[in-house]
Amino acid sequence: MGRISLSLLTETDLGQIHSASLQILERTGTVIHHSDILKRLADVGARVNQAGERVFFPPELVEESLAKAGRRYTLFGRDPKKNVAYGDGHFSLMSSPGQYSWIDLETGLRRSATLTDAVDAIRLGDALENIHVVGAMAQPEEFSDRYRDVALTAELLKRTTKPTRCWVKNGATAEYIIELYAAVAGGRDRLRRQPMVEAFLEPISPLQFPETGLEIVKVFTEAGQPVSIGPMAMASGTAPATLAGTLALENAEILASIVIIQSLAPGCPVMYGGIPHIMDPKTSICSFGSPEQGLMAAAMVEIARSYGFPCYVNAGLTDAKVPDAQAGIEKASSMILAALAGADTFGHSGICGTDHAGSLLWLVLDAELFDFVKRIARGFEVNEETLATSVIDVVGPAGNFLAEYHTVEHFRRELWLPSDVWTRQNFEQWRNEGQKSIADRLTGQVRHILDTHEVEPLEPKLSAELDRIVAAAKEL
Repeated sequence: MGRISLSLLTETDLGQIHSASLQILERTGTVIHHSDILKRLADVGARVNQAGERVFFPPELVEESLAKAGRRYTLFGRDPKKNVAYGDGHFSLMSSPGQYSWIDLETGLRRSATLTDAVDAIRLGDALENIHVVGAMAQPEEFSDRYRDVALTAELLKRTTKPTRCWVKNGATAEYIIELYAAVAGGRDRLRRQPMVEAFLEPISPLQFPETGLEIVKVFTEAGQPVSIGPMAMASGTAPATLAGTLALENAEILASIVIIQSLAPGCPVMYGGIPHIMDPKTSICSFGSPEQGLMAAAMVEIARSYGFPCYVNAGLTDAKVPDAQAGIEKASSMILAALAGADTFGHSGICGTDHAGSLLWLVLDAELFDFVKRIARGFEVNEETLATSVIDVVGPAGNFLAEYHTVEHFRRELWLPSDVWTRQNFEQWRNEGQKSIADRLTGQVRHILDTHEVEPLEPKLSAELDRIVAAAKEL
């Protein structure tokens, strides 16, 4: 069976983008706000202007760093059956690491996020088959932002057996977060061998690296954890108006990130995160649902593949605020493009609009869409058995295939069988069952899961150790 694939860029296109990125790094350079990183880069051959924090990267240094970087890794959860491998040809979904606002499931209104919202979101992510890495989804106001990321990481480790992700505030909290994961893994050596979390490095377009993000990467790489890179350049805002120019700039930022990571930890595995967007010309707001979003996501996958890296893209997102036709068009088109291009993972699920809020309803919608897209990406087989000439001959003209063994043997594999979130009823059945919209059915699915799903708990002693680490982080 040949998996359906999509190609936007020719080999010549890929070569031109790579050459343009190398030119940007060598001639324009980047600004790096971290004294230790500046020294490390100078030591490995970068040209550093210490006074201006400006770094220029010779092409040979970039190529050497690309050769060193790891290209495959696995994130481990508490349940080894739910580990997530990157770089092996499968694609996966991650729920949002956290939003400050929340769409209330009962009222549909936006409000501040709470700890209850985060707990519900983690449990829901644990239950949904198509959510593979569970994010905290909410940034609860009950926790001070001094240690909120530490507290949320503890909640994640207690309430899901899958790999997890939370936004990390700074290097100081990163130390406590590594301590939490090490406690669950069974020690730092075990965590190094079986990483449970990625650092997330987000260059600030155009061509800047913040001190806080680099400090987090230092802590995580010292603990042997992989790094996911994700600049968020906006065409016509923080990047050129042309898509090719935005791709070249974003790729330059990712290549610079790889040099930085390899200067800290040679061989460290890397996730190539290509998440460019556009700035909407009418509103000056970043758009999550433009057609250009899908095109650039697919192109970034191809660029990542040309280097041999697994790829994370922002696909399956929307500018819509309710699950309407606009949401369906925008989410499905970009996710299908990215999946057919061969993306490894999509981020982040459960977001309402352009990072306007987190939502349990949207999380279930994204998981359902992912299942739909997986079926498209799988394609279908053409062989003697699937061409079915023998059974066609048996049934003959005017017959039907319903009771044939061939149908029983193949329909579950061949046909996508949707959950109850989808409607395929006739009109009368739909009307008699309450004329429910997809939002109604999604809400019912959320309630059912939260009412019935139980998460395997941590051992009490280990749970108490996580609480101890969180309590220590409160003193930051």
